[in-house]
Amino acid sequence: MSGGMGFPSRLPAMLGVRHPIVQGGMSWASSSAPLALAVSRAGALGVIAAGPMRPDDLLAAIRAVRAGTGTGTGTGQPFAVNIPLYNKRSAEFLDIAEAERVPVVIASQGGPKALPRFHAYGAKWLHVVASPAHAAKAEAAGVDGLIVVGGDAGGHPAPDEVSAMVLVRAVARASGIPVIGAGGVADGAGIAAMFALGAEGVQLGTRFLMTEEASVHPAYKESVRRAGLSDTALVGRGGLPVRQIRNLFTAEVDAAERAGRGKEELAALYMSRTLKHAALDGDVDWGKVEAGQSAGLIDDILPAGELVARLVAEAEAVRARLAGAAA
Repeated sequence: MSGGMGFPSRLPAMLGVRHPIVQGGMSWASSSAPLALAVSRAGALGVIAAGPMRPDDLLAAIRAVRAGTGTGTGTGQPFAVNIPLYNKRSAEFLDIAEAERVPVVIASQGGPKALPRFHAYGAKWLHVVASPAHAAKAEAAGVDGLIVVGGDAGGHPAPDEVSAMVLVRAVARASGIPVIGAGGVADGAGIAAMFALGAEGVQLGTRFLMTEEASVHPAYKESVRRAGLSDTALVGRGGLPVRQIRNLFTAEVDAAERAGRGKEELAALYMSRTLKHAALDGDVDWGKVEAGQSAGLIDDILPAGELVARLVAEAEAVRARLAGAAA
């Protein structure tokens, strides 16, 4: 089946989207309705990031996106809620998503124990994985698709830093369910590359961060826009590492690691700064400016709907060029 860009994909039929493109669930950037709503309206899968949200705010965002997309009317565009299962409020988030009959759940950092509750009313469950072993476990548990995140992605990528180029290929070779590749993709060429690896869809985070609807501080977006290819760092190795733009905070952590500081001291330093400091307060010097290596490929900020259209056109142009070369 065509994925809306000339690439074979089961995802449009399975999820109800026109394009097998997933907007990454990014804390604060998509922890509200506007970005997810704009992406879903454009025919891709918009995602509300529940992680830092209060339950009432999550409920309001779900209802706003549903109202704006017509989901539940039989003709609307689907959307998803991303729920990090390690979060202390994850049980409440799952209850809200179930009660609101969210059409797609994207879960990460935990096992899909709640899966039967969502399958019972017809929802689809996509599980975020960062290794072939985790992918096999999630598939065996009955998830509908896998989002495979390589070490080049922003936020919490693969701790062992295996690139998406290798990891997506490894999982796609072994999996019988749709694979969505993530990490290092910023344009249609990256989308085409993921399909060449065997993926049936692509998730983009940093690229959708750089849209008008992403609800982060302007200084955050400008920091990402200025970043070069080597301007990200993986911080917090040995725990739950985060890839972010290099700044004074990453330099302090690097210096502490090089000085051989103890594990507890390093952990305290790592926890002393948060994504919120950068995303809401605009402190891009000391906050965690989470972004993937693809930041080095991005130099503009677009409306999300315009971005989806451009990604689709670029991917189709690459597919056509490759088909022409083969002929």
